[in-house]
Amino acid sequence: MTEKILILDFGSQYTQLIARAVREANVYCEILPFNKLFAIDETVKGIILSGSPFSVNDGDAPVVNIPSFVQKTPVLGVCYGAQLTAKEYGGKVEKSNKREYGRAKLHKQIEDDVLLADVEDDSQVWMSHSDTITQLPEGFELLATTASIPVAAFRNTNEKYPLYGIQFHAEVYHSAEGKKIIKNFLVNICGCKQNWTPASFIHETVDALKKQIGDAHVIMALSGGVDSTVAATLISKAIGERLHGIFVDNGVLRKDEFESVLETYKNIGLNVTGIDAKQNFYDALKDKTDPEAKRKAIGKLFIDVFQEEAAKIPEAKFLGQGTIYPDVIESVSVHGPSVTIKSHHNVGGLPEKMHLSLVEPLRFLFKDEVRKVGLELGIPSDMINRHPFPGPGLAIRILSDITEEKVKLLQQADDIFIKSLKEYNLYNKVWQAAAILLPVKSVGVMGDERTYEYTVALRAVTSVDGMTADWAHLPYDFLAHVSNEIINGVRGINRVVYDISSKPPATIEWE
Repeated sequence: MTEKILILDFGSQYTQLIARAVREANVYCEILPFNKLFAIDETVKGIILSGSPFSVNDGDAPVVNIPSFVQKTPVLGVCYGAQLTAKEYGGKVEKSNKREYGRAKLHKQIEDDVLLADVEDDSQVWMSHSDTITQLPEGFELLATTASIPVAAFRNTNEKYPLYGIQFHAEVYHSAEGKKIIKNFLVNICGCKQNWTPASFIHETVDALKKQIGDAHVIMALSGGVDSTVAATLISKAIGERLHGIFVDNGVLRKDEFESVLETYKNIGLNVTGIDAKQNFYDALKDKTDPEAKRKAIGKLFIDVFQEEAAKIPEAKFLGQGTIYPDVIESVSVHGPSVTIKSHHNVGGLPEKMHLSLVEPLRFLFKDEVRKVGLELGIPSDMINRHPFPGPGLAIRILSDITEEKVKLLQQADDIFIKSLKEYNLYNKVWQAAAILLPVKSVGVMGDERTYEYTVALRAVTSVDGMTADWAHLPYDFLAHVSNEIINGVRGINRVVYDISSKPPATIEWE
């Protein structure tokens, strides 16, 4: 059985970063809302208590039974988790004279402690709290201070298992040796073997899929994207031809994408049927200019096409999906699901409508882990490392009504942009790149001819997770090259502009 660390979420914005740090140490972990019931069995090697926007002195502050945890496994409290630990054991947590936020220097008080082993004195850490521990409980030992707070780290080794607290965020980038501290907890204190790797994940997941699916068949909508492709490949390794992939050409894919993706699927041995439904989608999108109306039209028709094809496979009992861990965390978060900014094109609602059970082999992986698993599976790197592409495709990159003529214009411009990024070795330095066809025509001159044609905006951003993004500072000579190639090569476009907006306040996509 896979050993794991449980991370109890009290609502911190950094909780996922704790999980990422644990995973990077090749230790499996799961995030649970603090108020979810769970069992501490032999697979649980330790518990981490996250930070929180709450104060431990609030009347409705989230609380857990820490003494019961340390009777079964080691515990590490981070920021709020540390303050809660101190308070629950009889220490004092009080409002700071000023909010402690930003960089600080850690001063070790005990040299031989395993949590801070090999951590430099004066190591930079990141503070983000308005309360502070002013007095440790009886029997607890001070491990470190900073210039502004008396208790930066502590321990209690009088319980059955070790209990630690740090009043800074070791999980964030600004804590210079934070990941070393987390690794010390995992290895030196919890005894984790660090054997959770892409190869071990594949082996365990394929075995689990065989048990879950049995002799049944699985149908799955494929998009050519990373998540659905890796999920399908895992399912295929478990059940072979009993996986039935369906890849729909909705008319707003990238240039030649339908054919090239089908060829890749064939080469990696997936059983996939391609459905050319371009004209159906053009008809459904006719005269629609509102972004949400486009999304809903594409989503509804996609479900209709998918159901029609799925009906040809009556033996299917499961629906495969490429759900990944951030989606799962979002749905069970402390605060509940966040507000929907816009609807997404997916197969939501299909399992109930078609009486299918879900198969989601990636539901406990982060995006970067999905990519590592995909490479381990032998999926071509150009598919694994491709930029995110929206479900509604080019329909939300044409800022007006959709026609086949406009799609072809944008496909050509987009193709030039993406191929040029690869040619100039810039593609992998960018999180996402796109060409957007604007509902603007302008005057131009080509030779002795006056033109009146469309404008294309180029968009390229850098990001870690897509939640925030900065515009990519692409070289001027590269942008000049792309502009010339598009204007000279795509009849119907005579002007190219570059988007230098960051997210927030702008979004990555224009619609």
